[in-house]
Amino acid sequence: MGSGKSTYGAEAAAMLGLPFLDLDTEIERSAGMGISDIFREKGEAAFREMERDTLRALASRGSSVIATGGGTPCFHGNMDFMNASGLTIYLKADAEVLCGRLKGYCQDRPLLAAADGDGLTGEIRRMLSEREPFYSRATFTVPSADGISARSIRDIVNRHRTEL
Repeated sequence: MGSGKSTYGAEAAAMLGLPFLDLDTEIERSAGMGISDIFREKGEAAFREMERDTLRALASRGSSVIATGGGTPCFHGNMDFMNASGLTIYLKADAEVLCGRLKGYCQDRPLLAAADGDGLTGEIRRMLSEREPFYSRATFTVPSADGISARSIRDIVNRHRTEL
């Protein structure tokens, strides 16, 4: 969350001339409700199943750039599926950077809603620690500091254009 997946994903898609798809947006569209509402009304387990199914449906459409939610790689074999389906990029940022980007927006993020304020950095650290084993399996890891990701992703796209 807050690493720049949607921003840099759209940029990469434009460079490649491919459709850009945001997994959370597609889940909301098919469910007819927001992510926070899905978590509240159906629970995280149901959301993760919807996430898995939507990810596979989007990938079956053909070549595209898909921005996933931060937890997507950690459930239902999604990281293995994504790596088998194409190139994956982990936009890596430390907890302090993410906290600065997310502060004030936690009410829209069900897993951080209770941590907004003083506990936010600690909660982000905890989540990163749990998720790192999945994230680290991405094809590429790119530092997600301002401006670095855009250049790095452009370099990856240019080097691997024929593979994409």
